[in-house]
Amino acid sequence: MNDVAKQREPLAPGAIAMAHATAALTEVVMRGCTADDALAQQSTPPAQRAAVRAILAGSLRWYLRLAPAIDSLQQKPGRKPQPQLHALLVVAAHQILYSRAAAESVVNIAVDAARVLQFDAAAGFVNAVLRRLVRDSDAIFAQVDRRPTAALAHPRWFLQSLEIAYGERAADIVTANNEPPPMTLRVDLSRGSRDAYLQELAAAGIGAASSFVPSAVVLLEPVGVDALPGFAEGRVSVQDAGAQVAALLLDAQPGERVLDACAAPGGKTGHILEHTPGLAAVVAADLSASRLARVATNLARLQRTATLVEADLAQDLSWWDGRPFDRILLDAPCSATGVIRRHPDIKLLRRAGDIEAFATLQLALLHNCISMLRPGGRLVYATCSVLPQENQGVIATLLARDWGALRSFKARELALPATVPRGDDGVQLLPRPRAAGLEAATDGFYYAVLGSGSQAGHAD
Repeated sequence: MNDVAKQREPLAPGAIAMAHATAALTEVVMRGCTADDALAQQSTPPAQRAAVRAILAGSLRWYLRLAPAIDSLQQKPGRKPQPQLHALLVVAAHQILYSRAAAESVVNIAVDAARVLQFDAAAGFVNAVLRRLVRDSDAIFAQVDRRPTAALAHPRWFLQSLEIAYGERAADIVTANNEPPPMTLRVDLSRGSRDAYLQELAAAGIGAASSFVPSAVVLLEPVGVDALPGFAEGRVSVQDAGAQVAALLLDAQPGERVLDACAAPGGKTGHILEHTPGLAAVVAADLSASRLARVATNLARLQRTATLVEADLAQDLSWWDGRPFDRILLDAPCSATGVIRRHPDIKLLRRAGDIEAFATLQLALLHNCISMLRPGGRLVYATCSVLPQENQGVIATLLARDWGALRSFKARELALPATVPRGDDGVQLLPRPRAAGLEAATDGFYYAVLGSGSQAGHAD
């Protein structure tokens, strides 16, 4: 359903937002589209969009716990209601359990949302199911939570992968994934200091803290970008602290040619330009024309320029003029398992079998990007994954092939702030729960620095 039916007023406040969130959730669950695409299909009134996005995100975050609870309340076990009606019950259950709204109010809103969605005949059913959920919540979830996939709201294959890779640290990753994401900013240090920007935020009544990355600021609570001092002028951008490590590792120098491969939506492109004034050229390449348009929009706000190239870098280098790049950032397509708290639909959309296909694509991209790198140049391989198969495993496979003098540099060899976590085989940042402190807030990112020749990868 691409739109929500219009209804005569009066409706309970929040019914329209719940109905739109329900329609979007149905698209994700039944058709496998992303949450962003599902939201784009809804003709949501502008005033309702933030609420719809928040409701959808929360419902997706806890779907694997909420759906079994709703299923257990069906009068005829094994028979789910119509998919959109089932989605409405999940959305309402999320609001009952995880929002600040009174349970009685949520039930009334859900009944009106059913009418908005043209389920008038099911209004009594929605009312009865949700009232039973409120009444018997403890007993229902005591049963549901016997399964780790429900209790932790993560698919089994991913929980197992985290346990194998990280042992006791897996619990922190899961906890972080089930929290709303922090809002982190990148300050353009070429136009002002972080301390000065923190003062601007304080003057605007916005609480914030410094991050482990020199250009990053973490807000105590999210705000609209229109409220951010200097956002319209491009002095500050929204970007996770972990994503800001990419430009530090690339360490481009004035006069160099830089390729940002798989560049959209352009956050890292902008940071590269901010980090190193006087670059000879920056090429931002991406497979998607529509996503490249976002790069252009973002660079325009930042008052920066780059050459934009639409190309499939895994297969097509016909656009390349043969002049080697000094630095290449390959922000490779991946499972995105490091950014689940920002994109909780990944829990439902990603499958264990997807990982091998991503690794194959990542190796193809690496092969072509390395062919464009000058001897002694530097390539930074990046993913927003926490799965070793896409990270250390891909680099190990690459190095095992006949690449001559190609090598991966140890993190200790790289010029990074002491506050940036690192390991012997690259930089693997892991999502941290809010309880760890805002200064440590990051999504999950992996970085490896590759170079050819004995001088490759060192600051020059």
